[in-house]
Amino acid sequence: MRLAAERQGEGAKLVMLHGWGMNSSVWAEFAEGLAEGYQVTRIDLPGHGHSAFGDQLELRAWATACLDVAPERAVWVGWSLGSMVSLQSALLAPSRIEGIVALAGMPRFVKASNWQHAMAATTLDQFIRNLRRDHRQTLERFLALQMMNSDHATRTLRRLKSLLRERPDPAPEALRIGLELLKSVDLRGQLADLSCPTCWIYGGRDTLAPPRAGSELRRWLPQAAVHIVEGAGHTPFLSHPGETKQLIRRSLESMHG
Repeated sequence: MRLAAERQGEGAKLVMLHGWGMNSSVWAEFAEGLAEGYQVTRIDLPGHGHSAFGDQLELRAWATACLDVAPERAVWVGWSLGSMVSLQSALLAPSRIEGIVALAGMPRFVKASNWQHAMAATTLDQFIRNLRRDHRQTLERFLALQMMNSDHATRTLRRLKSLLRERPDPAPEALRIGLELLKSVDLRGQLADLSCPTCWIYGGRDTLAPPRAGSELRRWLPQAAVHIVEGAGHTPFLSHPGETKQLIRRSLESMHG
């Protein structure tokens, strides 16, 4: 089962991956701006948007499914869970990935004794329990959490909900597996194996991917570029699109040489 992918624009290749419970329509307006200078491929993750959910139970399977529909070589922009899929893709197929831009990205999304700037495991456990009872209500709560403390929170949340309605609801099983991946995957030990440049862009008020994680990343990626969009929560590309787009364009220019 091939994942749903849409292309627009001409130029150097760019892949965009959305986050958990979302779909590639969240990129619609943002990708339009980037498509003025790039060929942008937006992919619906397994079980999200127009992509069916098969037996993709591990992060490697999600990454392989994305690689199957991605351009032969591109810079990958991954938001939240999409950043983790991008990192795994680069580890699996280094020759295919020219660079990674991680938006609200983390190599590990839950706290550990040596990784404090992350979500508490209990937060994800609560989402997993709620998901079994009512996946739509759980998604609603997750959307609200992403906007917490952000500038323009009400307007951004309204816009995000409007974009998500353009595609089908995610499959409940894909949501469950996605949460399990967010809870269990830890790619920190493999970051040093990355052969491509990386850029990490955080919202200054993000509680799901705290910006202070950016400085911790340098333990494994001393050359990583890290930027903070002040006033943004977990969706800087929606709440602060101009600044975020400028940061991404600057990163793309350096990655494409």
